[in-house]
Amino acid sequence: MKFKYLIIAFGIIIAAAALILIFLPMLLPDSGQDFHVTLAVNFRFIAFPLLAFMAVLLIGLSAYFIINYRLLSLLEREDWPALAYYLEHLIYVKGRYTYRNVRLLASSYLVISDYKSVLKLETKTQLAKPLLIGKIALIFGAARILEGNRQESVSFYKGHLNSCRKADKEWVSWFSGFTQLLAGSYQAAEAEFSSISVSSKDAIITGLSAYFLGSTLEKRSLTPDKCRNISETGKERVLKALKNAAGWKKETGKAGNDIHIAIIKKYIDEAGEWIFK
Repeated sequence: MKFKYLIIAFGIIIAAAALILIFLPMLLPDSGQDFHVTLAVNFRFIAFPLLAFMAVLLIGLSAYFIINYRLLSLLEREDWPALAYYLEHLIYVKGRYTYRNVRLLASSYLVISDYKSVLKLETKTQLAKPLLIGKIALIFGAARILEGNRQESVSFYKGHLNSCRKADKEWVSWFSGFTQLLAGSYQAAEAEFSSISVSSKDAIITGLSAYFLGSTLEKRSLTPDKCRNISETGKERVLKALKNAAGWKKETGKAGNDIHIAIIKKYIDEAGEWIFK
């Protein structure tokens, strides 16, 4: 496993550091009486704590690897059905409703397109540890979108705007607008995207919001000129931040592993073409 090789590499680094610690004072030129003794003492006084810290870190990594060997091996192989089966045992049988376990299981279900199982997991998590729902709102909401539950998706995202993680808040807000667009609530979607387009610090969220305002919602807006102006403002903000299409691809590539990004990849590509055409 790659994780195993990481531990081996870290062990080699510690061994090399130990050898340097022992032999470096002897290899330096002598510049006076008791030079090597003084240098060795000072050098080891500084280096020993660092070496001890690295050793403790290696022990901790090794213990984590051993304890989570099965999970890590399944993740590395990307064996999603087997990973889902393993996590189901941890969660449903052993009752380990942790953020990591629930998030991984929900993501595994999405990868194998088992959306009903995501919603089943949400229901059971709501009973066992309800605070986790908001923290994993983007994944649970994605299952509703992929299953075609448009009105449920709207209610879900709107209901978790204040319970989601701070880091996810802008994306939950964006998906709230997106699901309202899918549901045909164009004015509500326009209001959501207009706010995000001029305030978000995330270039992808800003670009997507501006794109939908300019390509779809302007035609249905009660104030099309205002909608177009806000769209252009958002577009300019992205151009200023990322400069060119390569910058957009690089930025979207960083976030590409997130499951909620993957389900809107088509729109991200379209937004990039619209912004940098």
